[in-house]
Amino acid sequence: MTRSTPKGLTVAVLAFTGLCSAYMFTLVVPIQAELPQLLDAQRSDTAWVVTITLLVAACATPISGRLGDMYGKRRIVLVLIGLLIAGSAVAALSGGIGGLILGRAMQGATTGVIPLGIAIMRDVLPPARLGTAVALMSATMGVGSALGMPISALIVEHLDWHMLFWVAAALGVLALLLVALFVPPSTLRTPGRFDFVGAAGLAAGLVGVLLAVSRGADWGWLSPATLGAGLGGVAVLLLWGWYQLRVAEPLLDLRVAARPAVLYTNLAAIGMGFALFGTSVTLPQMLELPVESEAGLGLSLFAAALVVMPSGIVMMVISPLSGWLERRMGARFMLAFGTGAVAVAYAFLLIWSSEVWHLLVANILVGVGVGFSFAAMPMLIMRSVPSHETGASNGINALFRSLGTSAASATMAAVLAALTVDFQGTPVPTHAAFDTCFWLGAVAALGACILSFFIPKHPHYAEHAAVPDRP
Repeated sequence: MTRSTPKGLTVAVLAFTGLCSAYMFTLVVPIQAELPQLLDAQRSDTAWVVTITLLVAACATPISGRLGDMYGKRRIVLVLIGLLIAGSAVAALSGGIGGLILGRAMQGATTGVIPLGIAIMRDVLPPARLGTAVALMSATMGVGSALGMPISALIVEHLDWHMLFWVAAALGVLALLLVALFVPPSTLRTPGRFDFVGAAGLAAGLVGVLLAVSRGADWGWLSPATLGAGLGGVAVLLLWGWYQLRVAEPLLDLRVAARPAVLYTNLAAIGMGFALFGTSVTLPQMLELPVESEAGLGLSLFAAALVVMPSGIVMMVISPLSGWLERRMGARFMLAFGTGAVAVAYAFLLIWSSEVWHLLVANILVGVGVGFSFAAMPMLIMRSVPSHETGASNGINALFRSLGTSAASATMAAVLAALTVDFQGTPVPTHAAFDTCFWLGAVAALGACILSFFIPKHPHYAEHAAVPDRP
């Protein structure tokens, strides 16, 4: 980036990379039900096309954040976009389940560009503009997913499904060029050696836990595979934590991560990840199920995607308002307001969910809540950690959101599969199943709201005086 490049252009480019990354999570939603026929594979195998992306995203995000702190955030962003391009090409050229899973795994790694983009913004922007820019970057997590659904639906309705991945590859190429041209190289770096043992331990532990959460419904929650993966993952993470507290140059300084502002923000991120993905699981199904099933509204795939899309637009529109509100009321208030709005959205669905406009209103409320809360969380994190750890710390926050996302995917899928009624020879979820999911989402959002009040009002580090919270 040249000296004359406007910082606003840098922010726009980083936000575009965030949108491309988030799109990977809803890229295959339109063809998910058809994958067994398209790939001539068992449904239990094709489920990995979604699961592998969640697993790799959760593992790669904190690791890429640490690599960015050490070797340059822009450099690692370029590497991650390169993996997106390569993974998309592998998936597009693949005709079998193995190549598609490999490509989706590589696509999942690119999730790390969002926390790295936030860290870059902290390095290059003045304090007065940081809140708004971070809000925009954070919003891309939901915006990319919401806007991506109608795009994918339109492609699938008119073109071969492989075009989904060629479109993803083209977006990746464009993002790579824009980042190379308009994002400055990182000047703030953390000296030392990369903790390969810590990275391997974190990845192994997370894979075990997330496998148990995401595949438990299919394997059986008390099956040896689920218990072995879950308990083994927890054991590895405990050992990893013990190691991190004793190594000279850890992957993540757990003493910093244990500070109340960081800890409670990350715990709230689990609830918000759960609540956000809960609507992604339930609302499209309600909109698409036949009216005769007494639980659906009978819309086409594309029409249902259009109903879901406004939440992403709302997240993007309120980004400037998030920055304004953060400067006046503080990030803690924003998090409480956002989580509370999502809880209200689920309460609304428990009372009114019989018309398309009911689901539209609730989804817009979710967009408002997620927009404010996702904007607040990185600001709370950056205010409470040293500047040389912003990449890794924001990566951990994104990891906790991924834990909530995976938990929502598994839990709500299990509920919807357990409470069904026979409709023309096919089991479909009942209205009671969706209500149960709404209760779960409401509890998760309310829990996140309560946790927000435990976050201290004032930053720990003096270096964060440039981005102060408000009482």
